[in-house]
Amino acid sequence: RLTGQQQEINSLMQRKSAVDEENSRLKNEFGNLNRKFKDKSQELKDTEERAQKKEEQNRLVIKNLEEENKGLNIYCADLLSELEKLRKQEAQWRKEKSGNDTRIKNLETDLAETKEQTKSLHSICSKLSSQLDVKQEKLFQKEKDCN
Repeated sequence: RLTGQQQEINSLMQRKSAVDEENSRLKNEFGNLNRKFKDKSQELKDTEERAQKKEEQNRLVIKNLEEENKGLNIYCADLLSELEKLRKQEAQWRKEKSGNDTRIKNLETDLAETKEQTKSLHSICSKLSSQLDVKQEKLFQKEKDCN
């Protein structure tokens, strides 16, 4: 009976030793897995922080671009307004130029007519001057004859 119990004790001791070895191996594996879990958790946390920072940077970039876009829209509106003013001014200047061109043309026509009239008047003046000279000469002769 003792040898049966001894064998059972030996068998239990072997099983305990095998269980202890398995337990030690499982503890090692658990430690390794726990370290990997902690590493992966830290990696995930770091990745989330980077993603959050990147998202914040992107929000800031978008905000800045929206502000810049708003400024450019105002600038474009101002330029369009200025362009419209310049177009109206150009139309006014063209209208004035057309009126001035017409006035210049009329003045040139009037000047040509006045030159012609002046020529004609000079011619009449010359004829009258000649006639006056002739009349004065006749008058002079009559006065001389009377004396």
